[in-house]
Amino acid sequence: MKIVIVEDEDLAARYLEQELVLLRGEDTDTITRISTVKEAIMWFREHTADLVFLDIHLADGNSMEILETTDNTIPIIFTTAYDDYAIQAFKHFTIDYLLKPFEPDELKKALDKYHFIRDKYTGADHLQAFRYHLQQEQQNYQKRFLVSSGHRLLPVEAEEVAFFYASGKHLFLHTRNEDSYLYNSTIRELVKKLDPSIFLRVNRNYIVHIEAVSRVIKHPNQRLELVLQQALPDSEKIFISKSETKHFREWLRQ
Repeated sequence: MKIVIVEDEDLAARYLEQELVLLRGEDTDTITRISTVKEAIMWFREHTADLVFLDIHLADGNSMEILETTDNTIPIIFTTAYDDYAIQAFKHFTIDYLLKPFEPDELKKALDKYHFIRDKYTGADHLQAFRYHLQQEQQNYQKRFLVSSGHRLLPVEAEEVAFFYASGKHLFLHTRNEDSYLYNSTIRELVKKLDPSIFLRVNRNYIVHIEAVSRVIKHPNQRLELVLQQALPDSEKIFISKSETKHFREWLRQ
């Protein structure tokens, strides 16, 4: 049995792989681990498997792109950290889903279900479940952020945010009025909760609101520099990461 794990969190991927080895034993020929949308698309164009464990949100996008750009009819068990709006879709249209963090017995039940219905499963089920999930997810984007200001807690509306900036272990929220607040989250977790039509993670340290963009400068080495309407911490410059360049251009055009 050939299994693929598409997961960008190393601890989660290792835990799943270890549990699969314990449950399947010699019945598992290979387990392949993939951590990005780009890598998954390239892999599925040239390989196949018996079963895929697919995380919905990856660091470079969501897994819908994988399903829409590859001819993939491999049975999929979705993994997700969000339950409210996805559960019914996954129950009706997929092999199964695993809500992270999950227990070994939940993984065993999902595998048992896979063996029971795998011959009746089609790739169309993946897309139907995912489209439903994304439609519901759009209604759950975070619209307000609670920040600390002295002894007070202040709500900041999404439209007031210019950008989020990560420095070391800290994340800061910067407003259009150029106020700065420490925000209790991480870039990795926050990007999953934001409306991608409004916010974009342009590199490792910055998530930017589209209304904060002033202009884009093209450098001779093909690098893109993003200039915002607001001042940046320490007067540094924002360069778009190479992996986000195409996505960034599409984001600005929408």
